[in-house]
Amino acid sequence: MSPALESEEHKALRAAVSALGNRYGRDYIATINKENRHPDELWSEAAKLGYLGVNLPEVYGGGGGGITELSIVLEELGTAGCPLLMLIVSPAICGTVIARFGTDAQKQSWLPGLADGSRLMAFGITEPDAGSNSHRITTTARRDGVDWLLTGRKVFISGVDRADAVLIVGRTEDARTGTLKPCLFIVPTDTPGFAYRQIDMELRAAEKQFELTFDDIRLPADALVGDENAGLLQLFAGLNPERVMTAAFAIGMARYALGKAVEYARDRTVWRQPIGAHQAIAHPLAQSHIELELARLMMQKAAHLYDAGDDAAAGEAANMAKYAAGEACVRAVDQAVHTLGGNGLTAEFGLASLITAARVSRIAPVSREMILNYVSHQTLGLPKSY
Repeated sequence: MSPALESEEHKALRAAVSALGNRYGRDYIATINKENRHPDELWSEAAKLGYLGVNLPEVYGGGGGGITELSIVLEELGTAGCPLLMLIVSPAICGTVIARFGTDAQKQSWLPGLADGSRLMAFGITEPDAGSNSHRITTTARRDGVDWLLTGRKVFISGVDRADAVLIVGRTEDARTGTLKPCLFIVPTDTPGFAYRQIDMELRAAEKQFELTFDDIRLPADALVGDENAGLLQLFAGLNPERVMTAAFAIGMARYALGKAVEYARDRTVWRQPIGAHQAIAHPLAQSHIELELARLMMQKAAHLYDAGDDAAAGEAANMAKYAAGEACVRAVDQAVHTLGGNGLTAEFGLASLITAARVSRIAPVSREMILNYVSHQTLGLPKSY
C-alpha cells in the first residue's frame, strides 16, 4: 500500500477514534487541567477499545499494528481537542523498544500492561548539560557483581508521577576500548534511591514534567534492555517513533485549531458577509490546510518506512515529518488565534493555551535546528560545523 493512501481499515480506525475523542473534547482537557488531575477516563476507555496498544504485538495483548496505526490514534484524539501525550512515551517509545529488543521476560512483564493501559512507562534521555547532544549524556551504569549501579540526572521527563517505570538512556564502559556506549535500562519508579521533582512549567498540561536524580541505585542484571553493544541501534528504534508521534500530536493540535478558525470565519459577520469571504482571512487558513496535508503525508511516509523495517530511511523521513508538522502547527495555531481576534484569547474558544503548546512541537523532542543539521549532513552530505 502506498503511504499516501489510507486503507479502508485505517479510515475506519480514524473514524472510530474521532468519535471517541469527540465524546470528550477540549472541554474535558480544560476541566482536568483546572482540577489538576489526569485524563484517566479517556485513557481507560481508549485502552478498552484497544487503541493504546494498537502498535504492540498481538501475542502480548496488542493490536498487532504499527506506528502507522498509533499515529492515527494520536492525531484524531488531538483533532478532537484531547490528545494523550503519554501515547508518545509509553506505547510508542518504550513499548516499541521492549517489543523489538527486550528479553522474553521483559516482554511478558511489560507489554500486556502497556497494551491495556494498566501500566505506564516514562522515557528518560534529556539531561541538563547534554541538551540535543545525546553523545554528552553523563548518566552512567557500572557493574557491581551481577547487578548494575546507575548514577545520573534527567530533566523534562513526562509523566514520571504516573509511571510504573522509566526507560533510562545511560552509558556503560566498553571493556575493550574504555569508551562509553549508550544503553537502555528499565528503572521501576519505586527503586530505592530513585528520586524526582516536578518542574514548574508555564505550559499547563495534565502530563507534568520532572527532573530525575539517582546516585548508584542498584538494578538487577535483567534491567538492561537488549544487547549491551547495540544500544545506539535500540535507542534510535525508539526515537524514530517518537518523532513520528510528535508529528501526529502537532498535526492533531493544528487541525483542531484550524477547525475552530474555519467555523468562526464561516459564521462571524462584521460587515455584510462572513469574514471568511475576505481573502486576508481565507488564504492564510487555506495555506495552513495545505501545509498540514503535506506534513501528514511525510508523517505517513515515515510511519510506513518504520513499520516496514527500514530504519535508515525512516530516520530521515521521521525527522522531516516532525519538522514539517511543528512548523505547520505553530503557523496554524497563530493564524487561528488571529482569525478569532480577541475571542482567540478567551478561555471559551480554547485556542490561547495552544500558542504555548504549539511551540513545544518546534522544540521537543529535538529542535528544528538539529533536524536541519541532520538533513544538511545526512541527506545533503554537507560538512558538520560541530
